[in-house]
Amino acid sequence: MSQPLPAATPPVFDLIGVGFGPSNLAMAIATQEHNSAVPRESAVTAHFLERQPTFGWHRGMLIDDATMQVSFLKDLVTLRNPASEYSFLCYLQSRGRLVDFINHKTLFPLRIEFHDYFEWAAAKVDDQVSYGHEVVEVRPVTGPDGAVDHLDVVARGGERPGELTVYRARNLVVGTGLRPKLPAGVTLSDRVWHSRDLLRHTARLAGTAPKRFVVVGAGQSAAETAAYLHREFPGAEVHAVFARYGYSPADDSAFANRIFDPAAVDDYFTAPEPVKRKLMDYHGNTNYAVVDIDLIDDLYRREYTEKVRGARRLYLRNVAHVAEMTDTGTGVRAVVASLVSGEQTVLEADAVVYATGYHEQDVRETLGDPLADLCQRDPQGRLAVDRDYRLRTAPALRCGIYLQGGTEHSHGITSSLLSNTAVRVGEMLESVLAERVVATGVPAVRAQSRAAFLG
Repeated sequence: MSQPLPAATPPVFDLIGVGFGPSNLAMAIATQEHNSAVPRESAVTAHFLERQPTFGWHRGMLIDDATMQVSFLKDLVTLRNPASEYSFLCYLQSRGRLVDFINHKTLFPLRIEFHDYFEWAAAKVDDQVSYGHEVVEVRPVTGPDGAVDHLDVVARGGERPGELTVYRARNLVVGTGLRPKLPAGVTLSDRVWHSRDLLRHTARLAGTAPKRFVVVGAGQSAAETAAYLHREFPGAEVHAVFARYGYSPADDSAFANRIFDPAAVDDYFTAPEPVKRKLMDYHGNTNYAVVDIDLIDDLYRREYTEKVRGARRLYLRNVAHVAEMTDTGTGVRAVVASLVSGEQTVLEADAVVYATGYHEQDVRETLGDPLADLCQRDPQGRLAVDRDYRLRTAPALRCGIYLQGGTEHSHGITSSLLSNTAVRVGEMLESVLAERVVATGVPAVRAQSRAAFLG
């Protein structure tokens, strides 16, 4: 329920970010760079709220030899501002590894290295972040004319347990990330995992001797999980279960990669709905349920070598699914059924790992009903989003609500991917600055270096 704007108001931020993963980290950097290049009175006031106690990004899948699937040049800043001090190359220089990385002759760093880069960048803007603060409510605040010009963001966290803090904002940037996707009826436990928690759970198994794992899924995370478990537990069988004949290779060829270009967002946004669907059908194999060809070859080599030696540990159970699964308290009983014949195989496993992907977070859960009711929808019933990633809302809601993810239906495949993050946050910031001009009538002063790269 909305509340009137009191006579004495708390400080109002130009934007509050909900969540502090890579996307909102990039937004914090963009605001920092803007503020360092303009007069103080033109600075953007921003703050970000993150429920984790420290910065963390897919920690459960930071397998020691896993590499990124995107070029290091698609870092937090380079496509927006190649001269940025927050680039991956500046990170390498600060760590004393720039020459070593160049000699490595790769575009794809180790995932643990890129996570360290994120942590390095997050530390440089940590004055903009409150960690250990979970957003529990967003309240619309009405002005004298009855319109909503501010939002009160209520976060639980701080020095005292259960303490609530209210942050008032003109704009909200929602970057709450992804949620694990599981088959209907599956409940996570100490023996039934989602791949996002792989390393946390396997750490508990150190010093034990598990006999069998079942891995469900056909994408990159599933293949990485199968390879990792097979390597780390040399006495255990690993049974990979998926509906396909085999893992499908990701299309990372030069022309196909154009689907991740900043210009492709414009194409997708303006395309008719049937064309949008075709583009997703054509190019889904650049990102969804696909695996790097080197990893496919490695797994095939392992399986074939074991067949030659007559000592099987890696089993690829293709054209199949897990028909039943029971957590027995001491293990998991999984019934794997052929999709062709229906023939069933019972596997008594120490754990079942679901590498079945993620859902976009439903932004309505963050906003709550009063605000969600003011958000407009497209003809298909989805949230209507403008080109600047701002939700289209009723005239009574004058605050900006921007989405870092959940815009695949409107903006295409890069909605929540790193590929376009640097450019995306630049576009959002430009929108926030433009709306501030409308609200105040004061011309904006923009950082020339950034505007030049945005075009």
